[in-house]
Amino acid sequence: MSSAPDFALALSGIGHSYFGRTVLDEVDLVVGRGEVVALVGPSGCGKSTLVHIAADVMEPRRGRIVRGYRRHGMVFQSPRLLPWATALDNIAYPLRITGVGRAERARRAREAAARVAFDAADLGKYPVELSGGMQQRVAIARALVVDPDFVFFDEPFTALDAALKRRMQDLVIDASRAAHFAALFVTHDLVEAARIAHRILVLDVAGRGVAGARRLAGEPGEREERAVFDEVQAFLKDDPLFRHIHDVDERKVA
Repeated sequence: MSSAPDFALALSGIGHSYFGRTVLDEVDLVVGRGEVVALVGPSGCGKSTLVHIAADVMEPRRGRIVRGYRRHGMVFQSPRLLPWATALDNIAYPLRITGVGRAERARRAREAAARVAFDAADLGKYPVELSGGMQQRVAIARALVVDPDFVFFDEPFTALDAALKRRMQDLVIDASRAAHFAALFVTHDLVEAARIAHRILVLDVAGRGVAGARRLAGEPGEREERAVFDEVQAFLKDDPLFRHIHDVDERKVA
């Protein structure tokens, strides 16, 4: 009987294309158990495509995926809430489709809402009645309600203002430390990556593999803001790995 792998996720030789245009080629990466890895790179390099492949939302054209986790959750760029369902029912939806009884899924949904500091008084509201930050809390609670040991984040805070984005980042940091889940976090914001991750991976400008990785000092949630700022400035000024992360190729789909 084979033992479980000592990593949470491993991608090997992943390749994908859209309408004959290659967007990913020979991408390898490994996420350790309990490790939060931020994936950054220029717009159009295939970050979102890669995380969707890793999360089994879409199939790669080639390559191998080994998932060492039990189950995963996913948080998308937009909350993707069901407009006809209350916040509570949106959070509970993954439990509903797996056959969990009504009382049990309501209990677990309330627990997940509390984990992301979503006010219980708002659980009966519909998405149209919720602010953007509240909707994103519901989306994160929905990902956590299944008790995942891995969570995929696809640029979930891009549309939020700076102050709200920071609160959402802190929520993710606290949740990952409490539940000890591993995560792959796609972002175009290098400060966000430096705040929430143990390690940053930079995807090649043309999606030709991972260009390089940098391990961050200290633990997420324990770094001083000034230290995060200084490290990011050093990356951008002195580290050639980050030279192209703000480039944009509008011809590519990512």
